[in-house]
Amino acid sequence: MKITAGITLCVTSIALRVASAWPDAPGFNSAGLVSSSDLPKVQMPAFRKDTLTISTFGAVADGLTMNTSAINKAVEQCNRAGGGVVLIPSGLWLTGPIALKNNVNLHLATGALVQFTNKRTEYPLVHTTWEGEEAVRNQAPISGTDLENIAITGNGILDGAGDAWRMVKKSKLTADQWKKLVASGGVVNDKQDAWYPSEQSLKGAMTTIKAGQTPAYYEEIKDFLRPNMLSFTRCKRILLEGITFQNSPAWCLHPLLCENITLRNVTAKNPWYAQNGDGLDLESCKNGLVEGCTFDVGDDGICIKSGRDEQGRKRGVPTENIVVRNCRVYHAHGGFVIGSEMSGGVRNLYVSNCVFMGTDVGLRFKTTRGRGGVVENIFVDGVDMTDIAGEAILFDMYYAAKDPVPQQGESNELPVIPAQPLSESTPQFKSFQIRNVRCKGAETAILIRGLPEMAVKDILIENAVLQSRKGFVCIEADNIRLKNVALISPAKTLMHIQNSHNLTLDNIRYTDSTDLLMHIAGDRSKDIKLLNTNMSHAKKTVETTTEVTANVLTMK
Repeated sequence: MKITAGITLCVTSIALRVASAWPDAPGFNSAGLVSSSDLPKVQMPAFRKDTLTISTFGAVADGLTMNTSAINKAVEQCNRAGGGVVLIPSGLWLTGPIALKNNVNLHLATGALVQFTNKRTEYPLVHTTWEGEEAVRNQAPISGTDLENIAITGNGILDGAGDAWRMVKKSKLTADQWKKLVASGGVVNDKQDAWYPSEQSLKGAMTTIKAGQTPAYYEEIKDFLRPNMLSFTRCKRILLEGITFQNSPAWCLHPLLCENITLRNVTAKNPWYAQNGDGLDLESCKNGLVEGCTFDVGDDGICIKSGRDEQGRKRGVPTENIVVRNCRVYHAHGGFVIGSEMSGGVRNLYVSNCVFMGTDVGLRFKTTRGRGGVVENIFVDGVDMTDIAGEAILFDMYYAAKDPVPQQGESNELPVIPAQPLSESTPQFKSFQIRNVRCKGAETAILIRGLPEMAVKDILIENAVLQSRKGFVCIEADNIRLKNVALISPAKTLMHIQNSHNLTLDNIRYTDSTDLLMHIAGDRSKDIKLLNTNMSHAKKTVETTTEVTANVLTMK
């Protein structure tokens, strides 16, 4: 009950600030503004005190004995008895996949290390999902489907043996690391730029995998079909607390179509080079709290999803009513991320008091044509960042499934792309409130990049101090407001605006070394306001291309 009260307090304070600071904002009027009756209320699981210890069922903590049967028997017995706690004591416990059951709290004592086996044959193929679409994959090390009242708690560690599953790009290792990896076994592809743990894994990478095939088809590429470490599907009242989840084969924590999920003081760790090594992926989930958690992973840190393309739209279940607060993200492609699989929609998210250190991107919102879906009513208040390799704040509707920071020799520049007709597959980003953000070191402070047929809309960024190499880039956007924003950048041109309209730039602060304050391009750029800004620090205030109308900019 205390947790619910905490969520209500947190979200109410943000909602009140939104109402007072931007009362006329589209989507936040008296009919649409989040009120106390709309706030998420996360229901917590509750368990009987009865405790079963896995050693009672024959489990042995020697790192050699396979304890799969003993652990699952303990879980099943606890479930049959009406629920309670299954205790994993201190020690090294080797096991295959664990299937959780209703009303069971799997509790790892301090000093407990559960090591999932690296023998891929121990993980049977199952019907599940992969990156937002139906798929056949290996069974997750920890899984549960259609469950209620479940938990994994304690101060122990769960290790997913991910090194036995993952391919590794040569470009992400030093020469000595690559040499050691190749010598350890496995195979290298023809280009000699990627290592795979087995011939079967390499075959899978070279195969265009089709759905609805025979079991024999998937068996031939089984090693390639990496599981997510924790997979909960259609479960209700979930608690993950205190545990360290590490070394996942793919995504680390993946609740799908779940309700009332709480993550408290959880740590997710993957090697920085871990392909698809996300920390947390909440997909089509409702009512959640993520607080006090730490992520240090190989892909996105805290990620919000809701299915991919046509299947995601057909499912039509958004991720909604999620609070993320007091979390830390170290290495990751993005600190807090939405997308790119967001075809079922995302709404009513509240992020506060988070720290991102060394992530490729800080706040990363990504999608692409074909996804569809609407992302709206996103509130961010209080994010501190250091050493961001790419953008501090990114809205990108041209996501291309590449690393956010280009490898040597690569480019992330877009080709010229014409507008396409609007359809159900056109994605939308709108109604974001981002406040009190500080960043010390990034490539770009803010990049907003919409589609010619669908602008990024209704964005407020207020009270920000962003130190970066490049300043503000805004392409195909509508109703963007920057208020009290410091762009601390050595860039000769501070702000680039292209085919964007209804922009308000209020009290923009910048360095004396700026040559050009604003460059405006595109025949659809209009209604740009520069307010309460000292223009004397720049050698020149504005420069426009020939197709821009003469009255595009108003200065006061």
